[in-house]
Amino acid sequence: MWTSMQYRRVVLGSAWYDLIVSAALVTPWSFAALHGVLMSLTQLFDLPGELPPFAPAHVLMVNLLGSIVCVWSVLRIRDPQALYGRYDAVGRFLFAAWMLYALLHGASAVLWVFLFFEVVWGLVQVLPVRDSSRASLAPTDH
Repeated sequence: MWTSMQYRRVVLGSAWYDLIVSAALVTPWSFAALHGVLMSLTQLFDLPGELPPFAPAHVLMVNLLGSIVCVWSVLRIRDPQALYGRYDAVGRFLFAAWMLYALLHGASAVLWVFLFFEVVWGLVQVLPVRDSSRASLAPTDH
């Protein structure tokens, strides 16, 4: 169970994680560089699955995703509300479901790393938060 302040830090941490991980998805050029790095890692570690070249329409979808995730991240960094953490958890479970679907249909195994973090951030954001009004009414030891 989180305190309100701990939960705000969780929301803030997940937002920073998203911003850092998604920033490279925002432009076609940064995504091309990231795609090259992921291809190299896939080859270096001989990972199963496919990481094909992207057509312009695919890159557009990646850039749109990266842009909206970065905007959502900045909102949570500026105002890490508990409500935003709950919505973010739902989004993470949806992302995780589609990542798992892609993995089961031949996507590169490098995706397992991102799936792991989506599930972990989602789980920590669905844990209960202690009601601060009850906490302030609790007897204290003097």
